[in-house]
Amino acid sequence: MRILFVCTGNAARSQMAEGWARHLAPAVAVESAGTRPAGLSHHAVAAMAEAGADISVQRSKLLSATAWRDADIAVTLCGSAREECVAQPWSPATQREHWPIADPVAAPAGDDPLAPFRTARDEIRARVEALLATVENK
Repeated sequence: MRILFVCTGNAARSQMAEGWARHLAPAVAVESAGTRPAGLSHHAVAAMAEAGADISVQRSKLLSATAWRDADIAVTLCGSAREECVAQPWSPATQREHWPIADPVAAPAGDDPLAPFRTARDEIRARVEALLATVENK
């Protein structure tokens, strides 16, 4: 089973999803990528560390640098279904899911810069847990 998580910048959402999947199901092959990689967000790293998942060794990468055509499941985490991360020429054999999660990197700066990352982290964890439950039942 190969799962690929994709967002535009591969800086936060897809990185957190990859981190949760690796943390919760180490036997599953997992990758993340972006259509325009922007580097791993240190806020995403910090928010995940607070929850006990280390993503500090992950790297932001371009979708074409992954084995994306071999993915059994491709999850796009763009905020909108119209974004370019969704509009890829996926294989008909690839199960596709879209999780419209707001980009914490683009959130307005507030008193607590980690707040939007925590919100995204927790929503992504719940979705990854549900996804892994369906994978384990196959």
